Amino acid sequence: MTTEQGPPTVRMLGTRGIPANHGGFETAAERIGLYLAEQGWRVVVYCQAEPGTEPYEDTWKTLERVHIPARGDGPGATIWFDFQSIRHAARHRDLCLTFGYNTAVFNAVQRLKGIPNVINMDGIEWRRDRWGPLARAFFYGNERFGCLVGNHLIADCPEIQRHLTTRVPASKVTMIAYGADAVADAPTRVLDDYGLSANGYLTLIARPVEDNSILDIVTAFSRRPRTLKLVVLGSYDPDRVPYHRAVLDAAGDDVLFLGAIYDPELVQALRFHSLAYVHGHTVGGTNPSLVEALGCANAVIARDNVYNRWVAADAGLYFRTAGDLDTLFERVASSPELVADLSRRARARHRAEFTWPHIAGQYDALLRRYLRGH
Repeated sequence: MTTEQGPPTVRMLGTRGIPANHGGFETAAERIGLYLAEQGWRVVVYCQAEPGTEPYEDTWKTLERVHIPARGDGPGATIWFDFQSIRHAARHRDLCLTFGYNTAVFNAVQRLKGIPNVINMDGIEWRRDRWGPLARAFFYGNERFGCLVGNHLIADCPEIQRHLTTRVPASKVTMIAYGADAVADAPTRVLDDYGLSANGYLTLIARPVEDNSILDIVTAFSRRPRTLKLVVLGSYDPDRVPYHRAVLDAAGDDVLFLGAIYDPELVQALRFHSLAYVHGHTVGGTNPSLVEALGCANAVIARDNVYNRWVAADAGLYFRTAGDLDTLFERVASSPELVADLSRRARARHRAEFTWPHIAGQYDALLRRYLRGH
């Protein structure tokens, strides 16, 4: 893992790679990896390459990358990529940091070879409504396997930590949340492009699946004419996905679907200039989109559950029913004092818990424990 001449090494597995163009885990790998490199680590990140290409290695900023081509697309391609990444990493004796447990059965390779592996266990995937019995069994089995073969587990919120301690001793679990940048200003050109005005709309940024409450939110917002717009980001395919069709059919004239926007600066600007952020996630731990809303000092309207209440705390207003949502939409539209107070609370909550130096520093401290042990 390390020599007298060389730095300590950590290999990051379980994401699609860097730079971050896909989701929360990729952003975490990028930001944590760059921080670790600043602290003297050699960081190797496994990246999913296009099918039909040859494996290759290169460097991005201060991080090394190992590119492994996928085989096809969809879940099968991800499983294949994870397996090949673990095989490659296991040729070395380096500490591993794995994001997610969806293919934890393959992490038995590290365990059998005595290679330390710290696993971020993400959310409780098998509880999501969108999965059928076979998928739930797959996720449930891999969660249990990850608990078994991981040397140490990371939970991203207290409720996930509590859940994992029903599987393993509490000493095997460390709670480390997710990070986001603090945004103090953002350009308004994206608002002009979509005919929006600052503080004249709400944002809803989530994967359009049942357990994110998109249909409930859009239906409640469309009950009556509003003085605000609801801006929805995400990729919708109504011809192939019935749930997407239902969401679009439920939307009134004040709901704007902008599609999937992958430019982080544009998404950040849309967040920053919105009056409030609407968050409907029903399961999971610390959700990246919610943390990013706090970093933009957004007032929050969130589904009432232990995950969202821990993240947003007193920066949020919480709903259980469509009637609750209707009331909250009217409250934020008519009370600038309330929104300003929630915004201040969001800024304070982010500063206290969710800055990247704070999050990455906790990863650094935890990984060094297993570096010494190895």
